[in-house]
Amino acid sequence: MMTLKLKNLQLRQKVTILLAIILIAGLCLSGFTLSAVLTSNAKSEISSTALVLMETMKSVREYTSKQITPELKDKLETTFLPQSIPAYSAREVFEILRKKTNYEDFFYKEATLDPTNLRDKADGFERKIVERFRKESNLTELEGFRSLPGGDIFYIARPLAVTEPRCLDCHSTPERAPQSMIDRYGATNGFGWQLNEIVGAQVISVPASKVIQKANQSSFLIITIVSVVFAAIILLINIFLNRQVVVPLKRITQVAEEVSMGHTKVDFEQLSNDEIGSLAKAFKRMKFSLDKAMERLKNTGRTRGNTRGNTNRENTNS
Repeated sequence: MMTLKLKNLQLRQKVTILLAIILIAGLCLSGFTLSAVLTSNAKSEISSTALVLMETMKSVREYTSKQITPELKDKLETTFLPQSIPAYSAREVFEILRKKTNYEDFFYKEATLDPTNLRDKADGFERKIVERFRKESNLTELEGFRSLPGGDIFYIARPLAVTEPRCLDCHSTPERAPQSMIDRYGATNGFGWQLNEIVGAQVISVPASKVIQKANQSSFLIITIVSVVFAAIILLINIFLNRQVVVPLKRITQVAEEVSMGHTKVDFEQLSNDEIGSLAKAFKRMKFSLDKAMERLKNTGRTRGNTRGNTNRENTNS
């Protein structure tokens, strides 16, 4: 049935259907590949931004540890100032940064196995990340997706190690820690750290929908552009096909029908040197041969008629 329907279609319609099928198949095939590539690119772009933010927070921590905490050391004995804690400074600076439109979807946490401030305590998922950093010394970065009750998130994490000896003033033993810190957080959590030990992980996350949305926007834009370009190509091919193939073929067909009905005054025009032109030239030679054959037939008929006429006159005279 389908073959029969295709046979009844014109050449231009067949070509249009073929190109449309190629377009649809190409879009479906490339859609999956394009989606994977663009999702990967979106992840890379968001990861790059997250790493810049992470390095910024690392700089804030270092600035606080080296320039703020030493200046407040004497005061910390009597009054606890959270602003002197690198983790607190980094968290507060990031919260200010999140007020900017470009960073409002990002979240920052220094997920620690045994923090002084329980706000920074690693949950089960984050604990596995930290433990992996502790076991694999060559591992410097992790990223992936995580499912939460509020929705999936994309995260990137880096190990957080004790790199400054002055950090041990607050985290080695409760006896060395400022009394004001003990009064505020107690002497149970955040102690026993060692120099160069990985105690946590810097984790920056963003809703997974952000990654998917970014990829979908790019996919939609690219597919739209490809569809428009391909539609324009189909239109141009139809115009070319109509002018260079369909119209000349219709003209050849029309002339052939007139010749078949005995109208020998019409002639086949060779408008090009391509296959259509060769076809017109062949029809022209065929018409010329047909005209010659018809002329010979007419001449033969006249000769026979004249011969019969002369014979009849001779018989009459006899």
